[in-house]
Amino acid sequence: MRRSILLAATLLAAGCQQAQSGNTAAATAPADTAAIADAIRAQETQWAADYAARNADAIVAHYAPDGALASPGAPLAVGPEAVRAADREMLADPAFQLTFGNDRIQVAASGDLAYSRGRFTLHITDPGTHQPATIAGNYLTVWQKQADGSWKAVEDFVTPGPAPAAPPAVH
Repeated sequence: MRRSILLAATLLAAGCQQAQSGNTAAATAPADTAAIADAIRAQETQWAADYAARNADAIVAHYAPDGALASPGAPLAVGPEAVRAADREMLADPAFQLTFGNDRIQVAASGDLAYSRGRFTLHITDPGTHQPATIAGNYLTVWQKQADGSWKAVEDFVTPGPAPAAPPAVH
C-alpha cells in the first residue's frame, strides 16, 4: 500500500510539473508567421541585391555561422569561409548575373524555423567552352531565427532544372 501511495504521489508531482511547463508555453504569444515570412522575403530581396553588387561579405552574412550551401557538382560548403570560397569564382566571372525569387515561404508555428522555395536563373561563362551559359533551376533555403532575432540561412540547396526556353526564332 505504501508503495502505491508513493508511486501515485510521484506520478501526481510529475503531472503537475508537466502541466506547469505546458501552461508557460500556452502563455507565450504565438509567432507572427506572416511577419516572419515578410522578414524572410525582405532578406531574400537584400540577398539578391548583394549578389548583384558582387559583395561577398554581404552574401556570406546571410548564412548562420554553421550554414551550408549545396550547389550542383560542388562539395557541400559549410561555414562562412567555405561559402565565400564556393562563390569566389562565380562572382569574379564578368558574365555573372544571378536572379532569384521565392514562390513559397513556410514558417513553423514555433516561429524559430522557416523555409523559402523558389526559382533562379544564373548567367555565367561556361568554364569548358568559355561561352556564355544560362542555368536555371530551383532552390530551397532553410532559415533559422538567431539569438539576436535575425534570420539566417542554415541550409541552402540549389538544383538545376530544365534548360531555359530558347528565344523564339526570328523570321
